[in-house]
Amino acid sequence: MKFYDWFMITYSQALIMGLLQGVTELFPISSLGHTVILPGLLGWKIQQSNPLFLNFLVATHFATATVLFLFFWRDWLNIIKGIFRSLASRTIATGDNYARLGWLLVVGTIPAGLIGLLLEKKLSLLFASPFLAAVFLAANGLLLFVAEILRKKAPENNDANNSDQRVARLTWAQSLKIGTAQIIALIPGFSRSGATMAGGLIFGLSHEDAMRFSFLLATPIIGAAAVLKLPALFKVENHAILGPAFLGALAAALTAYLSIKFLLRYFQTNKLTPFAVYCLLAGVVSFLVLYFK
Repeated sequence: MKFYDWFMITYSQALIMGLLQGVTELFPISSLGHTVILPGLLGWKIQQSNPLFLNFLVATHFATATVLFLFFWRDWLNIIKGIFRSLASRTIATGDNYARLGWLLVVGTIPAGLIGLLLEKKLSLLFASPFLAAVFLAANGLLLFVAEILRKKAPENNDANNSDQRVARLTWAQSLKIGTAQIIALIPGFSRSGATMAGGLIFGLSHEDAMRFSFLLATPIIGAAAVLKLPALFKVENHAILGPAFLGALAAALTAYLSIKFLLRYFQTNKLTPFAVYCLLAGVVSFLVLYFK
């Protein structure tokens, strides 16, 4: 029996999961959690413990990361230039906000990257458990509630054009802690963007600035995961998954773009509370449905 005979995802399933991933990856409601729970709720016979399932998810995540990079390409261009300036002068010049922001992103990316490499196989076993994902999704809702309770008041001047400058005022320790919060998103049900936004709010960023830093922080780590995992899709024995993965990635790219546009406007005046309520209710309801199914 060929490797892909016991793992097959249809094009319709790939389309639905891709559309879902593009939204749930950027909204603070856990893309992995929804991807694990949905097949269980709908009775799809997908082997979620199969490594190819992770590779399919990485393809959709890579599409999301690509959209994030293209959406903020001007910021990334300035950040990359700033990092090279600091390397050339061997220091971060006072007032060089993009150089500082670039190194803050490096510091924030390291913890989740290392832990992901060390614990990936153990944590991937959780992909096969919709029940656990539902529990963790509800816990993610509680996390968002706590973040709103503990958040510090942000500065009054929240001009969108100066967002990167405000984010660059984070300390190295704060960036490290926010980046470390991404580790929790390795568990299906917890949201990467939710965890990093929560950290940003607690350290005094506005909702809009916390979201922006979260998106910048997510781009390199998702891209790095794709670099490691995507080549497996192109092995001869795995060609059956290429079509669904490509369709899922296109769908994820579309909804990711729409999600960014929406969230940039939403967080100018709104909070995490509606997402917290959704995660708590969705987690509890999903667990009960799966239990009594």
